[in-house]
Amino acid sequence: MNSSAALDRKGSVGEPRQQKKGLFYYLKKDVVLYLMLLVPVAYIVTFKYAPMYGIQIAFKDYNLFQGVSRSPWNHFETFKQIFSSPQFFQVVRNTLMLNGLDLIMGFPAPILLALLLNELVWKTFKKVSQTILYLPHFLSWVIIGGIVAQLLSPTGMLNALISHMGGEPFPFLTNKYAWVATYALVGVWQNAGWGTILYLAAMTGIDKQLYEAADADGAGRFRRIWHITLPGIRPTIVILLILQLGNIMAVNFDRPFNIQNNLVMDYGDVISTYVYRVGIQSANFSVGAVVGLFQSVICLIFLVTSNFLTRKLGENGIW
Repeated sequence: MNSSAALDRKGSVGEPRQQKKGLFYYLKKDVVLYLMLLVPVAYIVTFKYAPMYGIQIAFKDYNLFQGVSRSPWNHFETFKQIFSSPQFFQVVRNTLMLNGLDLIMGFPAPILLALLLNELVWKTFKKVSQTILYLPHFLSWVIIGGIVAQLLSPTGMLNALISHMGGEPFPFLTNKYAWVATYALVGVWQNAGWGTILYLAAMTGIDKQLYEAADADGAGRFRRIWHITLPGIRPTIVILLILQLGNIMAVNFDRPFNIQNNLVMDYGDVISTYVYRVGIQSANFSVGAVVGLFQSVICLIFLVTSNFLTRKLGENGIW
């Protein structure tokens, strides 16, 4: 009986006992991978976690000379000032509206482009098309803003062509509603080509035998797209949709700042430009911190809620 118990503890005869490997074993085994991991970890700690120390500026009368820790607490006075300002709710409305347009117009665009590129048979034309579509992503918004001004301003090339053909110049950048449409379309042009990379990569993972079986059953091209390609990239679509919903209150500063003008500020002023104008240019850092904190909290709520609903609908969320 004792010998049986000893055998159970040590393992069966002829089988070497497996020793538990410690942390240092795995560190030594994959030391190169861990060293490579140090760079992104250092970036995240330095630029994502360390700045959280400054969140307390939102709750203080921040003085540049006293510093963050020695500035006096203001008992939520800055929050009261912000939430009683009509201009703040205007920029929140503008941010939601422009991001909503980006979601409606910009999110399906790379999916459609990826589906079209995936169906191309002529490989050379496909590669050239991909390169042309990717190029706008590598242009800074300063350059894009200059291109937009040269093309669409009242004296720009497009309006000069319209006038030359006997028409009336169109206010692409001076009319509020036309500016909103221009803003959304320029965003689609800049981002759609780059977004196709993810969907094309997802399509390469679809089993080719499914397409062969569909061809054998007589399925047409649209049937294959609807019943094979789209279900195959659905997890990627869901993840990217959750991430975009999580950024519904976050607007990149460069894009609106380089396209907006004083005539369209009713719709063109968003949270990022408001923080720059009120918080940085006016040196009112507490206001900028409050608005940034509000923006981050709303984005977190959207991210968690969209991920929760996705899980409830049977899809795989981010976590």
